[in-house]
Amino acid sequence: MKKVLTLVSAMLLAVASLSAQQSLWGGQSAKSPEIHPDNSVTFRLVAPKAVKVQVGGDFIEPVMGEVGGRAMEVSQPVDMREVNGVWEYTTKPLASELYSYYFVVDGMTIKDPSNVYMIRDVNSVTNVFIIPGDKGDIYSVQEVPHGTVAKRWYESPTLGMTRRMTVYTPAGYETSKAKYPVFYLFHGSGGDEESWMDLGRNAQILDNLIAQGKAKPMIVVVTNGNPAQEAAAGYSDENFAYTPAMGGGTRGGVATFPESFKDVQKFIEANYRTINKKSARAVAGLSMGGGHTFTISKDYPNTFDYVGIFSASGQVTDETRPQLQAMQKNGYALYVIACGNTDFVYQGAINYHNQLNEMGFEHELWESGGGHIWRNWRIYLTDFAQRIFK
Repeated sequence: MKKVLTLVSAMLLAVASLSAQQSLWGGQSAKSPEIHPDNSVTFRLVAPKAVKVQVGGDFIEPVMGEVGGRAMEVSQPVDMREVNGVWEYTTKPLASELYSYYFVVDGMTIKDPSNVYMIRDVNSVTNVFIIPGDKGDIYSVQEVPHGTVAKRWYESPTLGMTRRMTVYTPAGYETSKAKYPVFYLFHGSGGDEESWMDLGRNAQILDNLIAQGKAKPMIVVVTNGNPAQEAAAGYSDENFAYTPAMGGGTRGGVATFPESFKDVQKFIEANYRTINKKSARAVAGLSMGGGHTFTISKDYPNTFDYVGIFSASGQVTDETRPQLQAMQKNGYALYVIACGNTDFVYQGAINYHNQLNEMGFEHELWESGGGHIWRNWRIYLTDFAQRIFK
């Protein structure tokens, strides 16, 4: 009897171990997402006890709605169909792009357990997939020489703290003695030094454009534009206690991020082989980072030859006019305002465009469809990177 009990216990332990291994290694049996030859996509979720399952994401045609009191494009989740406990939804053929999505099971939002690829945007995490061809190929890792992405800590005396940035160096940097131009790239509200690399696909875009001869080899510096933060969530001394949130105000009134930019530039030019002249510096940013770009480019009027303001606007006032006029006098190669025509900041961008026209300030206006979304910002980055340092 004792031997039987021992055998039963061993079998139960083996079953439990196997179950744990399946949970760790096996995952769900449903294939999801499945990209078909016509670029339609099927999502699947095994949920036999669920009453209602939906899939949401930016592959769904958006409608105008309200988010945080602002009129914005929003996509509503769509119902999935259940067959033998497996819920499915197949899209129409999708354009080449990087898409994000999620499931809603009986009112609860979850990730796709069959897809390990996820991206964090502020405090939400969604699954992602890429439709190949055109943009999707630019955003994907290809068989080309690859640059290096480093997370660097630097001292910021202006903000009174040690801070973290992300630095991309092009393929061949480590084995070369050449000096390189520098592109400073700023994120939006709620973002951090991870945003442009993860959501923006900066490294993949630059690797591919440089390999194709469409962009010059360059160093790209992605900073943390929130002066109250040392680093992205999980990488500061707050560890896992910090929850990312929208906003990027000053830390107890110490200083703004634009006021601390000189600390960033000093570190980069002291630690990397940079070409230290205006024609070899570019600056751009999205949303809040676009505001930082406007401020920094006018506050340092003889520092940048290339300026990109994405989904943001500046303003010509009695205070800013002399600074913009100083930029005009010093000269510059490219000044871009880029915005989607359904973006909530679109009218502000158009107003700034008109103000610059009135003062004879040479610039380009890039209008696209869509709103305040990463799909636009990846396009702006791709186009801007091909125009700078030429």
